[in-house]
Amino acid sequence: MSDIVVRDSNGTVLNEGDSVQVIKDLKVKGTSSTVKRGTLIKGIHLTDDPDLIECRVEKIKGLVLRTEFLKKV
Repeated sequence: MSDIVVRDSNGTVLNEGDSVQVIKDLKVKGTSSTVKRGTLIKGIHLTDDPDLIECRVEKIKGLVLRTEFLKKV
């Protein structure tokens, strides 16, 4: 997995455990929740797909987000 480069919406390289910010309101499938623009997400986990990261937002565990909607803080 070390040869996969994960980048945010601005092209900045993301690493395991980084903090990111959501740049667009995102509806969460399967719940009535919405992740609001500007939400800070700490401690992201990289996946095998360079376009996806796994994280925990509020009380939603195991949430998978596309990197095109995130920017590194």
